[in-house]
Amino acid sequence: MAGAPTVSLPELRSLLASGRARLIDVRSREEAAAGTIPGALNIPVSELESALQMEPAAFQALYSAEKPKRDDENLIFFCQMGKRGLQATQLAQGLGYTGYGEVSPAGGD
Repeated sequence: MAGAPTVSLPELRSLLASGRARLIDVRSREEAAAGTIPGALNIPVSELESALQMEPAAFQALYSAEKPKRDDENLIFFCQMGKRGLQATQLAQGLGYTGYGEVSPAGGD
């Protein structure tokens, strides 16, 4: 699915500074445990589809966080190289999420 929205590193910094980004780290639990962006929620891409379809209370119980709403703006997925982030972005789009994107790994690291 070409054309999935991407967020550059400068855009991400701006969104984070203003508190307007909801970050979801779609790497494995082991990868995220080794280090992630502060404040990011870890939902491995293999769990993402079921997580985004959960009832809000079940999501809260499992992930200790509020479930993203379909119309939340700036729901941003990221991984290490971009492939899983793109997959997560496309999955969210398919489930009706509208304010999503992925971090572009080439965004100036």
